[in-house]
Amino acid sequence: MTTTLKAPVQDERLLHRSLARRLMGRPELGSVVGAAAVFVFFSLVAEPFLRASSLSTVLYASSTIGIMAVPVALLMIGGEFDLSAGVMVVSSALISSMFSYQMTANTWVGVGVSLLVTLAIGAFNGFLLTRTKLPSFIITLGTFFMLTGLNLGFTKLISGTVSTKSIADMEGFDSARTLFASHLTVGSVDIQVTIVWWIALVALATWVLLRTRVGNWIFAVGGNADAARAVGVPVTKTKIGLYTGVAFAAWISGQHLLFSYDAIQSGDGVGNEFLYIIAAAVGGCLMTGGFGSAIGAAVGAFIFGMASKGIVYAQWNPDWYKFFLGAMLLLATLLNAWVRKRAEDKA
Repeated sequence: MTTTLKAPVQDERLLHRSLARRLMGRPELGSVVGAAAVFVFFSLVAEPFLRASSLSTVLYASSTIGIMAVPVALLMIGGEFDLSAGVMVVSSALISSMFSYQMTANTWVGVGVSLLVTLAIGAFNGFLLTRTKLPSFIITLGTFFMLTGLNLGFTKLISGTVSTKSIADMEGFDSARTLFASHLTVGSVDIQVTIVWWIALVALATWVLLRTRVGNWIFAVGGNADAARAVGVPVTKTKIGLYTGVAFAAWISGQHLLFSYDAIQSGDGVGNEFLYIIAAAVGGCLMTGGFGSAIGAAVGAFIFGMASKGIVYAQWNPDWYKFFLGAMLLLATLLNAWVRKRAEDKA
């Protein structure tokens, strides 16, 4: 009598995965492919695009979106949205400017007050979301309209116009500009400090997502909040923390806006929240949560930077830019969905 020996079942966690399969599972793969295609395209149709000064301008345009796209990506991975992010940037700048000017204080005092108030706005969004259980779309849409009205109302009440007074001659302005709106000269190329902020935020967010317990909480909350709560994940604190992270980035962006121009228009920022969300979505973050990366959001912002400046360098009508954004969002979402399905089929 012969017996048939069965091969031992190997733990699937120990199975070797090919490089191609690992790459297919990365959320930012679609955006990297898209970024390469956009870069090649504008390199061919716009001769100035490859100049060092032009690439510096592209990186600057990318960083102004990317600073906000990174925390928005983390928020989307956590399963939520923030439609108030764009006007929150302007709110942060207005608070700094008006507090410093009206109180005749050192501009750093205004910067500090702005940080506290902006973080409070973010925490308010998260707290209201977790207490009311309403969709984040409704909560942050309400905050969007409230901040839009407050920005305009307070600016006209205090300054008498729709813009703030210049604070360029106030104490502390130069040092604050160095931190938030200066530039570094590398050879003959100027590198804006926002690019440094952007890279630092991407690195920090990537470390949090992939190397910390908080990163596990973010993915778990975005995948299934009820299941995450059942295994001990602090869902409420995680979501409030994510909204506070968006507020912190809004503070950085707002200070850059203020110290770049020394005065702020109260109506600015409306609509920018969609750019941040689109950059995160193009970078591989699912609208349903639980999947994405900070690096992907950075690549999505880089695509926007290339598109916005590439159209100018190619001397095309800039009116087509918004059409390009919409088409890019649809194509990137379809590509990301296809890549993820392929990765799941091969897993």
